[in-house]
Amino acid sequence: MTESDPLHEPDGPKIDREGIHIERDLADQIAIEEELDSNIQGEYRFPPPSRRRIAGWVYLVAGVVAGLTFEGGWWVAGGFLALAVWQFVSSWPLEVDENEAMTTAAAAVDFPIGHASASVRFTGWRSRPRWSVVMYAASEPPDQRALVVVDAVSGEIVETPYVEDITPV
Repeated sequence: MTESDPLHEPDGPKIDREGIHIERDLADQIAIEEELDSNIQGEYRFPPPSRRRIAGWVYLVAGVVAGLTFEGGWWVAGGFLALAVWQFVSSWPLEVDENEAMTTAAAAVDFPIGHASASVRFTGWRSRPRWSVVMYAASEPPDQRALVVVDAVSGEIVETPYVEDITPV
């Protein structure tokens, strides 16, 4: 720690139970990466897995071109067409966003929710999207936490919610 290090100055960032707080001008001064900067706010939309269909169309066109262009190119065309089919069958629409997933998950547990976060994961050979929602009780400090998995296509809870007690530190 040096005296010129703004992260450790007495008037620098504040750390408490709410997290790390860094003033806007200080964040700009020390060039904090955008994904770590808590001052950035706004709408965020997870890119839909259905964008795989674009690759499917590219493989389909490449397969047709290979089949028509090269002598014996139908073997190559078959490979491209197989890739195209794979892209189409694994391009699930993301019907449930993270806010809907958190609402569904909150209804599945019997404690008031404080902090929560959701991350998408993919399961199965066709990569079906699912939201993993982690929730903490609203008490201070939290005395319970839960993990609830919500299907991102149908909105159903697909695994038994895991709830555990947290011992205070």
